[in-house]
Amino acid sequence: MSFNEMLGPDGKVRLPYSKVESWLKQLGPSDIERALRECDARFRRQGITFAVYGDEKASERIIPFDIVPRIFAAQEWRRLSAGIEQRVRAINAFLHDLYHRQEIIRAGRIPEDVIIQNQAFVPEMVGVNPAKGIYAHIMGIDIVRVGDNDFYVLEDNCRTPSGVSYMLEDREAMMHLFPELFAGQRVAPVENYPAMLHKTLEAVAPSSVGNEPVIVVLTPGIHNSAFFEHAFLADEMGVELCEGGDLFVSDGWLYMRTTQAPKRVDVVYRRIDDDFLDPLSFRPDSSLGVPGILDIYRAGRVTLVNAPGTGVADDKSIYTFMPDIIEFYTGEKPLLNNVPTWRCSNPQELKYVDEHLAELVVKEVHGSGGYGMLVGPTSTKSQIETFRAKLLARPSNYIAQPTLALSTVPTFVDAGIAPRHVDLRPFVLSGDQVRITPGGLTRVALKEGSLVVNSSQGGGTKDTWVLED
Repeated sequence: MSFNEMLGPDGKVRLPYSKVESWLKQLGPSDIERALRECDARFRRQGITFAVYGDEKASERIIPFDIVPRIFAAQEWRRLSAGIEQRVRAINAFLHDLYHRQEIIRAGRIPEDVIIQNQAFVPEMVGVNPAKGIYAHIMGIDIVRVGDNDFYVLEDNCRTPSGVSYMLEDREAMMHLFPELFAGQRVAPVENYPAMLHKTLEAVAPSSVGNEPVIVVLTPGIHNSAFFEHAFLADEMGVELCEGGDLFVSDGWLYMRTTQAPKRVDVVYRRIDDDFLDPLSFRPDSSLGVPGILDIYRAGRVTLVNAPGTGVADDKSIYTFMPDIIEFYTGEKPLLNNVPTWRCSNPQELKYVDEHLAELVVKEVHGSGGYGMLVGPTSTKSQIETFRAKLLARPSNYIAQPTLALSTVPTFVDAGIAPRHVDLRPFVLSGDQVRITPGGLTRVALKEGSLVVNSSQGGGTKDTWVLED
């Protein structure tokens, strides 16, 4: 039985949802239809789309938005925030250690081959000291809830986490459509995220830069699935949105082409994967990056956000070691638990997974977006056997987890209001301090019974409220 975030076991409405329940009772079918129509028009007008790769019928789609907010009480959020901050600080300490003394490997807490043979480990980063010692400046921590006080971290997104624009636009839409719902409730603001992001980027500029570093957002271009977000954040921060061809290295510095003289750039918020960042250091066929940018980064003349090589910390094979990582670098037990996980690279654990495929969720170590995974309880025998062959051929490529009964929140569907499963992606900024956006992005599995919340797999989003004391 899934935990219902709005209703208690006795059917009574939980206190944080009391005003939402009254609001829902007052909403008529025409109100709902109007709101959904206005939301759709608003998102289309602003170009809030995501790309579905490999889908010829509809490569650009409006992400589904549900108008019933998800709500956290202040006390719940304080508990979550403490666990999130602990995790983020440990991850940055872990990354610094990996690219320097590797004390955690020397201590035997993580096998060396798990790091050195990891495709996300970047040898070129060994010995590099990023500004302020921070590698993962922008992170999205995916969290699921299974009980009243039971929260689990599902995965850590340390490379180029996306979705913050949906969080901001969902809030804008709700405030525009239902201002009366906010009346009398102290909902923590999220609209200051772009200002917080700008402050974070300024704080991690090279030490040689003055008080006003030049910041740019580096995008792969309009065909990227998150291009709307790249453009949105650049616009909100008042900085330039650049493609690789707009930037160049000269005399040991990074410059941006302008209609006048070239302008020196100090901080690059890059939304390009490591492999494509610099054709002189990584993939030589990349036309998306900037030749020579890694060399000047290593010399401390520009800051790359996030740092190359941060992906090793969100690899799912590393996830299984995260409790050890937190304890090693903080001296504390994790405040937020991992989901119990089997490493298929271990023969004994592989045997268990093989024997229980129909009960488990099995994921690719490097997979994302809900692709390359098996959800055993909702798969056919044929799908399970096909996946088994892939698992046994490359066991080190997979981890497995139990099928969690994700919490549900009320959601509008064709038949009316019904519970649907959700997860949460809070966004965390690390610069001069750690800043956590209250709430974050709630993703909802709109299909009945589905546990896959990714937009590419039929999921949608909700506004997430944190009620202040």
